[in-house]
Order: sequence, then C-alpha cells, then structure tokens
Amino acid sequence: MLQSIRDSLSGWVLWFVVGLIAVPFAFVGIESFRMGSSDPVLVEVGDTEITDAQFRNAFDQRFRQLQQMMGDDFRPDMINTADFRAAVLQDMTREALLLQYARQNGYRGSDPEIMEYLRSLPAFQRDGRFSSEAYREVLANQGMDPESFEAQLRDALAIDQMRDGVLDSATIPNTLLDNHIRLQQQRRSLSLMVVPAERFVDEIEPTEAEINARYEQNQSQYQLPERVKLDYVMLDSASMDEGPDPEPSVLAALYEAEKARFINGEERRASHILIPLDADEDAAREQAAELRERLASGADFAELAAEFSSDTGSKDQGGDLGWIERGQMAPDFEEALFALDEGEISQPVVTEFGVHLIRATEVKAEQVRTLDDEGVREQLLNRYHERERALRMQEMQEQLDQLAFENASTLAPVAVALELEVQQTEWFTRDGGAGLLAERGILNVAFSPELIDAEENSRPIALSDGRIVVVRKAGYEAPTSKALETVADEIRTELKQEGARARAFALAEQVMDEAATIASADELSALADKHELSYRTVGAVTRDSENVNAAVLRRLFTLPPPAEGAPPRLSVVDQTNGDAAIIAFSGIRPATVDEADRIAARDRFTDVLAGREFDAYQASMRDVIPVEQRRSASEGDAP
Repeated sequence: MLQSIRDSLSGWVLWFVVGLIAVPFAFVGIESFRMGSSDPVLVEVGDTEITDAQFRNAFDQRFRQLQQMMGDDFRPDMINTADFRAAVLQDMTREALLLQYARQNGYRGSDPEIMEYLRSLPAFQRDGRFSSEAYREVLANQGMDPESFEAQLRDALAIDQMRDGVLDSATIPNTLLDNHIRLQQQRRSLSLMVVPAERFVDEIEPTEAEINARYEQNQSQYQLPERVKLDYVMLDSASMDEGPDPEPSVLAALYEAEKARFINGEERRASHILIPLDADEDAAREQAAELRERLASGADFAELAAEFSSDTGSKDQGGDLGWIERGQMAPDFEEALFALDEGEISQPVVTEFGVHLIRATEVKAEQVRTLDDEGVREQLLNRYHERERALRMQEMQEQLDQLAFENASTLAPVAVALELEVQQTEWFTRDGGAGLLAERGILNVAFSPELIDAEENSRPIALSDGRIVVVRKAGYEAPTSKALETVADEIRTELKQEGARARAFALAEQVMDEAATIASADELSALADKHELSYRTVGAVTRDSENVNAAVLRRLFTLPPPAEGAPPRLSVVDQTNGDAAIIAFSGIRPATVDEADRIAARDRFTDVLAGREFDAYQASMRDVIPVEQRRSASEGDAP
C-alpha cells in the first residue's frame, strides 16, 4: 500500500523532524539505536547500545524543544542540568526497552495502520484529505528517508499496541471508587483563630551581635555571584550572500535528480455504493449486481447511494469519496477504480468493508511539471542556493575551528581571515540572560577553566538556530561577599520576622492550652476576644477550599475526628504566610456518591491505575531484557 508513495520520493535524504508526528521516541529517532558506533556506551538494553553521541543528540533536541515551548520566558537557570540529563537518559532507556519487548512479543504496525496515521496528519493533507503530493513535499522540505520513516512509525505503533493492551484493561471496582470519592469529597467543619505575626514585629529588635552572627554563619547567602563578559565572532548562513545562479546545465541536472517532486500522480474522483457483507456475502453480491443493472437502465447514482449505501460518511453526498491517488484505498478497490474510464461504473468489488459499486466521476492524468514552470525553477534555485550556503558554511566552520585553535589567545586573526566582526556581550552570571546568553552551549563554556583561567578561545559552539560562535573571555569577576553594612538591614528584617513568627506561635499554643476545657464556639470566641485575636467560623470545607490557608487544610485533614458530643479538636499550625492559627475541628460531613460522581471520577482514577499498572509492566520487562548502565549521564563533558 505504501510502495507507490515510496517510489515517488527521491532527492536529498535527511532525517525527518521527529516533532512532526506524535509518536514515542520524541527525543531521538529509533534508527539511531540501530547504528553502530565507536563512541562510549552509556547504557546497554538487551542487544541495543545507547551511546554518548546518541544521548547528546537527544539532550540537545529536548533542550531546544523546551526553549521553543517557553519562548521569551525560558531561562537556563530554571533547569537542573544534572537532573535533566538523567531524565533524558532514563527516557531513552525506557524507549529502547519498550521497543525490544514489543518486537519480541510480536507487536507490529501494519501498512493499513501506518496509512491511517499518515492520513490523520494535517501536514500531509490538502483540502482536508491525505495528499501524496503534500506528503512528498513535506518529506522533501523537512528531510526524510521514507523507508526509515515508515520503519520508525511502524515501531512506534507497535509500542502503542502493547501499551494500549495494558492501559485499556485497567478497571476500578465501584466499591473502591466510591470510597475514594467519599474520602476526597469529605467536608470538615472548621473554626479558626489567627495570631498574626505582624503584631510582634515592632517588639523584636535584633542586637548588632545577632546581626553579625547571622552574617558570619550565612555568608554564602550574601554574595554577589561571579560574572563574565565575552568577546565572540559568529558565523551566520542567513547573512551570507546568495551567490550567482547556477548554469542552465546545473539546474537541468538538479531538475532530473528532483523530478519526482514535480510529478502529480494520476488522480480519480470516485463515488461508491457500499453494500455490507453481514453474514451472507452472496446476498450482498446479488444486491450490488441488481443496483448496477438499475444504474445501467438510467437510475441516478446519488439517489441509490443515499438509499442503499452503508457508508455513512459518503451516502448523503451521493457516494462521493473525493479525489483518490494510488496507495490510499484497499488494493482491490484501487485496481477497479483505476481501470475505469471517466463516468464508467465498475462491476461489484469485494473488500474487507463490503461490496462496492464504484464510479469514476472525474479523471486527472499524471502531470509532470517541467523546468520551464516558473514555480519549479524557483524551488530548484532556492534549494541550490540553500545547498551552496550550507557548503560555504561548512567550509567556513572548518576554517573557524582551525584558526581559533591556532590563535588561541586572540580572535583578531579569525575575524580578519573570515571577514567577521569581533563582538562583545554584556556582563552576565551563570543564570544567563536573553538572546545569545540564553544558549546552553554558551553557558556551558562561559565559566569553564579553559576560558576563565587559561584565557583561550573556545571551540566552535553550535547555537540552537544553526549559527556558530567562538568565544573568549573579555572580563571576569569572581564571587564577592557583600559588605555587612550593605546587608545589615536585610538581616535585621529577617531576624525581626523570624522572632515575630516564633512569638505568634508561642501565643497560639498558650491560647490552645487555655481552650482545652472549652466546649462551645461562644467560649472560643470569648477567648479570642480576651487575647485580641480574630475568630471566625469557616464552616464545612473540602481538601481544596480556596478560602482557607493551605497549611491549615493539610493539618485539618490529618486530624482524627472528635468523639460524638466531645469539644472540638484543637491544633496549632504555622501558616504559609507566617501567621499562627488555632484550628477548631468540630466534625465531619460525609459525602454522598451518585452515578454522576462515578462517571466524573472513573476516567481520572482509571488513568492513574492504568499508569501504575503499565509502570509495573515495564518493570517486569527488565526480567526478560537486561538493562545495564555503564556510565551515568553526568560522566564526561556536558553536551
């Protein structure tokens, strides 16, 4: 089914951008697991080796995805590099394990499944339908070997089959579901007395000795971070001259190499009447033959389709299926359709879907766009100039690498030889900044010993947008402690707030002790008035009530309920805003469960259960397929 698509593809073969399709292996192509390599092996998963080079590629791809998703909000300091590296390697290991296990257990993505998935991708559609021409163009523009692409997709679908088999089998009994709903929707009656820390702030006056002690004990908190500024030169293919157009003979040769891209395959607009097979194929065939006789006698095709066709998607449109190219339909259907003349109706055709009567409404012969076509020439010229720029970029990058290494103490010879400008960044810390200073490659080397201590040029650094830079230190300032006088007020404020919180909590405990023998809300209110505290009856609250401090809710739902007829259960909580609170928990209001609650909760809880079951299933795979980590993701140079 896919062969006709494969045969129509030719030209430069590059790796397809995996982000185009929503399949597993989002961090590195499946094919990269199959490629032998001499670089260090990080993890062995059965007969698969995950190498350092594969890991670096995956890490870079995922890092760029984060940058693109977050846009201007992205900051390198938001990411713990060691944790991020470990997560990427863990994902790669899991994906390799899933793939091998799926293959060993006979899971396989079929051609019809692949075709169905391709048809669902908007990138491959024209006018809402799958288009082989669009498919060819996307692959040619993004770069893809169709065989590898389909193999990758086939493996991904096989893993989906295995995963779905586990996830779809997860069920949760009504009893367990009801208990969970009752627990989650339980309401607890709450009264609250708050001791604000602010009332004690003015009573706290830290001594100079206390301020000095805090400063000496926590100097790392009162430091100006190290910072650096860099000189750099940059290669940018976008700024390169386009260069002269190729000779006609070169353009003609390029056209011949890329000719398949400019061939629009034969298309036929088809209508059909579909008779279901049900349990009696002979009866379906007889009905189709009778309908064909009626059509031959002048009956209207659209009317018969509306009355007899079981294809709900086309019967109300007169059986119209739209334009069809080879490779889109079942083989027997296509064979019959492409044998018809325009307007002709086929004999009954049997497929897995039923018995068809097919009419070729319109026929478009194969069209070959020639080199004289202005659009063809424009595309070829663009591709030629892109390739030439890429070649010049590669040549200049090799020169940049050599010149920067041979003249390690300065960028001036590099700039002169390659006609580049030596530019300079602003001062920045390890947190980075905007633009160039948000690039992980820059931040990885900016504070390295080679740049800071040896004062050498860096090796060429590839940026996320394809530009290449070489940097060197233009200035460096080591971390320095802030003078005590500049942070004394900050420390004084910290000590006053800490002291105020401690006094608030102490008063709350005192009030709770006094309330130990109180049995009514009125008495609690009177006790609050005595200590000039606020008191309010909040009422019944849930675990996610928004009008109650989160620390109060957490404590409230851990307390055992008071005995029937007993006074409220009391507890003191240090609230997240620094104030102290005395909780008065007076009782539970059980939740009732109806069918609407079950329907709303079932999918959510089933998904959680299914996820846990699949995690356990993955863990069991390691008993069948050994996993050995030879090196951690943090070993070696950071990618």
